[in-house]
Amino acid sequence: MCLGIPGRVIELSDSEPLAMAVVDFGGVRRRVCVAHVPDTRVGDWVIVHVGFALTKLNEVEADRVISLLNELTEPERAGTS
Repeated sequence: MCLGIPGRVIELSDSEPLAMAVVDFGGVRRRVCVAHVPDTRVGDWVIVHVGFALTKLNEVEADRVISLLNELTEPERAGTS
């Protein structure tokens, strides 16, 4: 099973061989390759898997996925599993 995580693009870089972006995942920022989603703009939400943006999604869908992921990790954060 593969897991793609939604994140918001906060910065684009075109000075490298591949299109790269800084993506924010709830306060954690990572450099991500956005070459597979060439129309990506700052502010867009993307699904990221192993450092590659695979597709864009709208903010409503991103919020829904983030909420579901938070529900899955809630017992772990509460100290019960």
